[in-house]
Amino acid sequence: MEYKDYYSVLGVGRTADDKAIKTAYRRLARKHHPDVNKGSADRFKEINEAYAVLSDADKRKRYDTLGPDWERYARAGAEGPFEGAAPESGGSATAGDFSDFFRTIFGDIGGAGRRGRVRDTRRGGVGDLFGAEWTPGGGAEREKGDDVEAAIEVTLEEAFRGATRRVSLEVSEPCSACGGAGHTGRTPCAECRGSGWSKSGRNLDVKIPAGVDTGSRIRVAGEGARALGNGPRGDLYLRISVRPDPRFERKGDDLYMDAAVPAAHAALGGEVQVTTLKGQVSMKIPPETSSGKTFRLPGYGLPHLKGGGAGDQYVRVQVAIPAGLTAREKELYEELKRLRPERSS
Repeated sequence: MEYKDYYSVLGVGRTADDKAIKTAYRRLARKHHPDVNKGSADRFKEINEAYAVLSDADKRKRYDTLGPDWERYARAGAEGPFEGAAPESGGSATAGDFSDFFRTIFGDIGGAGRRGRVRDTRRGGVGDLFGAEWTPGGGAEREKGDDVEAAIEVTLEEAFRGATRRVSLEVSEPCSACGGAGHTGRTPCAECRGSGWSKSGRNLDVKIPAGVDTGSRIRVAGEGARALGNGPRGDLYLRISVRPDPRFERKGDDLYMDAAVPAAHAALGGEVQVTTLKGQVSMKIPPETSSGKTFRLPGYGLPHLKGGGAGDQYVRVQVAIPAGLTAREKELYEELKRLRPERSS
């Protein structure tokens, strides 16, 4: 009995995640379903067997642990790394639906009273194949549609206050005419030309929460692609980027900015108007403030996305020397220069 490489059967690598395995399975099962491709029943069974193992975390772990050394356990008549594992049963599947290799590893799936579930792929056309998973009780668990991702850019003001934005989506979904089967009866679907998929466009108004940053990922439940069969839609994930604002530098939820302060205010003290995302505010400048001195405005930064409160705004002073001095102003600066002569260090 030859070792079955289920990864090769589905055409995926050994590190493939659940999504990659499901995608490969759907593509191959649709292509080799006997209703679509006559004479491919054996290949179709092989694909389903591979998916039955790789889509189940426990089975996949046991299969990977055993590897090509499976015959040693079979000859010894022991379960080896599968000790204590119950073979699966359910639906109307029988031992004949799976290979000798599968039954040697996982047991006779036809045994009564065993727990677990298998996918019943013999109930009808391709649409039935993807519509549900069948449990021993006979109920159907509806499979969710694919998740969809979209990129959206917001301004710093929108990131500060939150916003509602319109998003245009174009996604591949199961064809509404044939339900994803690729055919109606024995005739290829004219709408999707037998592919089972079609492009669908939608416009959605979505809420952008306050506090988002570049790299934030926002989930909008139930707004992804339609499912095969009657399952619920997948989810929409928005990848956020925040457009740079020339007035501010953002670091996390804190904002940094430069503020020009008249020389007289810097020397003698006073108040200056400072721009914030909440509007203009007055900030006190103490006497003898030098360029580069930084002041903190608590709570004037971005709201925390995952909790109450907000960051701070930091204001760096840039002493501004007036231009276009009058004769009298020049006299005063000359007098100040004589009173406080510069000393070289």
